[in-house]
Amino acid sequence: MSIRRYCGTRPCLAVLTLCALAVPGLAAALTLDEALRLAEREAPSLAAQAANRDAAVQAAIPAGELPDPKLLLGIQNFPIEGDARGSLTRDFMTMQMVGVMQEVPNRAKRRARVEVAQAGINSASALKLVERLKVRQETALAWIGSFAIEQKLQLFQSLYDENRLLAKAVQARLAGGRGMVIDSLAPKQEAALLAEQEDELELNREQARAALRRWLGAAASEPLSGSWPSWRVDDLHFRHNLQRHPELQAFDPMTHEAEAQVRQAEAEKKPDWSWELAYQKRGDAFGDMVSAQFTFDLPLFTGSRQDPKIAAKRSELLRLEAEREAVTREHAQELDDDLAEYRRLDRALARSKQTLVPLAEEKVQLAMADYRAGAGDLITVIAARRELIEARLKHIDLEQQRAQTNARLYFAYGDSGQ
Repeated sequence: MSIRRYCGTRPCLAVLTLCALAVPGLAAALTLDEALRLAEREAPSLAAQAANRDAAVQAAIPAGELPDPKLLLGIQNFPIEGDARGSLTRDFMTMQMVGVMQEVPNRAKRRARVEVAQAGINSASALKLVERLKVRQETALAWIGSFAIEQKLQLFQSLYDENRLLAKAVQARLAGGRGMVIDSLAPKQEAALLAEQEDELELNREQARAALRRWLGAAASEPLSGSWPSWRVDDLHFRHNLQRHPELQAFDPMTHEAEAQVRQAEAEKKPDWSWELAYQKRGDAFGDMVSAQFTFDLPLFTGSRQDPKIAAKRSELLRLEAEREAVTREHAQELDDDLAEYRRLDRALARSKQTLVPLAEEKVQLAMADYRAGAGDLITVIAARRELIEARLKHIDLEQQRAQTNARLYFAYGDSGQ
């Protein structure tokens, strides 16, 4: 009975494809590049920043427009005494009025409002870039953390195999009439300790996947694929790109917005004006009337009204300049720290690969050789094996730390996709 016999149609092929995707082992593995792509699509914080920019764009549309006109309705000179009291038509001065009024802010104020609104759009765009950097960087750090745990768990399979070989070596020695019966417990104790460490790693795996799920959603549960990421580390290039860090670039539109707000506050010193046009209906015995009126603001007390507002906006501008310098120095320090840490980890990793792990492996081999020859004891073998396990796990830790430091440097100062 073959699949081709019962499944020769395209619909059946589609069903098989869906089934394959539903099986975790057959699902597409999650590479770092795919994780970064998914994070930019799935991260809620990026959607929030996109909505924030859209809101700024919509808010800028009416920024330079005049206020809505106002409808005027009323009665003027309504008599309350005399023979004409209570009448709308018997007194020649009584008028029913309908009109329109339009406020006209001064031109400098309207221009400043447009500049503030445009700067708000640019600020929202800059904040979106800052959030994109955070999402990409945190996604990379979470993926690397998960990848490191997977590497450790894969290592444990070989550790269990070596433990079984140790148990066989102990049994062989006991069968040969050498050693002590108590030695048979040592491999079992080591296996239990390995299982304890593995359980802790399983917990760490769940925690790391939870951190990854924050950025990717359900896709974070897919099996990981790939190798340790490695981006070029160029001190001069990173230092040149320091000022291009999104958090620093965000100060440009914020500064432009603060400058526009200063101009808007200064425009308060210039008078606004308004006009009114009204039609006034009187009794049939009298003629109707039309009136026009112009109103002008009188900013006479600027020392206690407009000037303090201008001073406050200028202080806000000074605050932004000081904050920008502080953030620049902070990132310069972080860059120096990360570069120094990367070089240290690079040296430590090379030392681990070329010296520490090979020496630990050789120490185990020599201890086992002495033990099999009857010249060594099992305690020495177990201690050497424990050192080897710790050296291998530490090597993965160093790989993880270097890759994460590399990621912080790349996404902050080397990613051309900002």
